[in-house]
Order: sequence, then structure tokens, then C-alpha cells
Amino acid sequence: QVRLVESGGDSVQTGGSLRLSCRASGYTSCVGWFRQAPRKEREGVARIYDGGGVTDYADSVNGRFTISRDNTKNTLFLQMNSLRPEDTAMYYCTASYRCGGAWHIPERYDFWGQGTQVNVTA
Repeated sequence: QVRLVESGGDSVQTGGSLRLSCRASGYTSCVGWFRQAPRKEREGVARIYDGGGVTDYADSVNGRFTISRDNTKNTLFLQMNSLRPEDTAMYYCTASYRCGGAWHIPERYDFWGQGTQVNVTA
């Protein structure tokens, strides 16, 4: 069992930046971020695996968000720049022992954090 604890969520204005962190109790090769807005399905934001060598991003955040990890501290990050109101959501950290295709499907992951709220105001 891997425990995940997110932090860094806040309220910011459009165009602002935030950095989310996720501390894990153990190492897994595949980690990522999802988000869920009210009345919407949970959607994949970004994923990183194999020691940080490969990353995937949702089209909606590509070029604005950067996922990274510090394996020495079992910590995952999501740097979010040029934030937009449509980025408002609860952001969840997730992890799996193995990575595969269809990274954006929540059922692919074994462990989830409790989430951290991001609000972007116009």
C-alpha cells in the first residue's frame, strides 16, 4: 500500500502559477496527476514514469504544465503556469506499480491521494 498526500492547492488569478506536490510513502514506477471539476468526470492531466524519463500530458495543459519527480524524496510535482478558469478543479495524485497505454484512464492506477483544490479566478 502506498499513501499519497497532496499539497500546494490555492486560489489564483488567471495567468498565475501554482506548484503542486505529492509526497508518497513508497516508490512506484508510474505516477501522475488527475483532476475533477464539479459535475465532470475525473480526467488525466499528466503522467511520468521510469525514473522520470517519459512524460505524457493532456492536450489542454500541454505547454503550460510540467510534471516532475524527485525519487530521492518520493515526491511528485506539477508546475502549473498560465492558469485558466477552466483549470479549476480538485487535483489528485495517483500511482501505479506498472505503466501502460491509456494513461488517462483512472482505473489504470492503484493508489490515490485525497486531493488538493485549485481555484482560478477570472
